[in-house]
Amino acid sequence: MNNKLKVPNHVAIILDGNGRWAKSKGMPRNYGHVQGAKTVEVICEEAYRMGIQYLTVYAFSTENWNRPKDEVDALMKLLRNYMKTCLKTAEKNRMCVRVLGEKSRLDEDIRTRIEELEEATKNNDGLHFQIAINYGGRDELVRAAKKMAEKAAAGELGSEEIDEACLSSFLDTAGIPDPDLLIRTCNEQRISNFLLWQLAYTELYFTPVPWPDFTKEELMKAVEAYNHRDRRYGGLKEE
Repeated sequence: MNNKLKVPNHVAIILDGNGRWAKSKGMPRNYGHVQGAKTVEVICEEAYRMGIQYLTVYAFSTENWNRPKDEVDALMKLLRNYMKTCLKTAEKNRMCVRVLGEKSRLDEDIRTRIEELEEATKNNDGLHFQIAINYGGRDELVRAAKKMAEKAAAGELGSEEIDEACLSSFLDTAGIPDPDLLIRTCNEQRISNFLLWQLAYTELYFTPVPWPDFTKEELMKAVEAYNHRDRRYGGLKEE
């Protein structure tokens, strides 16, 4: 890798195009999701090799429940299998895994596997890998507001204590730095209710490549594009 490149500390990815990729090959949509899960494994390893410390992927949104039942069922089956695979990968690569999102709607066995995965990997010092499952940015903010309201009602939180840092501490991503770079595959140019609070100053990168075809070379292109951005956070541009 080019040593002059500045590697983003935290990269978030919206994994788009699995179904369309499969359809283009005359295969069912679920085939695309299976291949997409394999791509996640590859990119986790490549990201850490490049020096990326945090990687967050959008695996299943709160809106994805509206998909056909057979596709949702297949995604849940894939998720169950992925939890097992991810545990093995985490052990091998010392990956610290955290699941973002509202877990109560997930089946009990999936919730148990998530707890086991998070517990088993919490002290690992490799890549910090976040998987957003049944996640929605607005839902996350609503849940955070409810938690704050409960603490306020109990007399444990005063209005004068509420600031950005306070609100951030009630989010699913508490303790995780905001993404420096967001990548969305398959040419869609929307945030789609992903990390709405956390993406305030994130650089956005869109690629026509569908997620199953996303490689380490494509990740490198995104990082190179990131290096050409002017990261000012509202300050003055250097002449």
